[in-house]
Amino acid sequence: MILTGGNVHDVTQLLPLLDAVPPVRGKRGRPRRRPDTLFADRAYDSEPHREALRQRGITPFIARRGTPHGSGLGTVRWVVERSNSWLHQFRRLRTRWERRADIHEAFLALACALICYRRLNSF
Repeated sequence: MILTGGNVHDVTQLLPLLDAVPPVRGKRGRPRRRPDTLFADRAYDSEPHREALRQRGITPFIARRGTPHGSGLGTVRWVVERSNSWLHQFRRLRTRWERRADIHEAFLALACALICYRRLNSF
């Protein structure tokens, strides 16, 4: 997660967010640093970003602007929208009350930990 201002476009944080992904542990061998593929909506459609993703070894699946809907990406992207709705269950995150970014990030991290705990505890 990366915290930005409310008037900052999401695409400006695409590459910094990918660069901030920690290694994924669990399997033998070299830990993975980046995902294999990236699914995104039309807001991320730009050739410089596609090229930057390819240079990082990530296959981009980004919907093109100006094309009709029905690309099939919605069947994969609902996971992101569902996760955002889980974060909006926390009133303190739905409306930002804190002036300091570090306090808001702490509540965001706590909410993510609670979501993961609840999800793992339900199995």
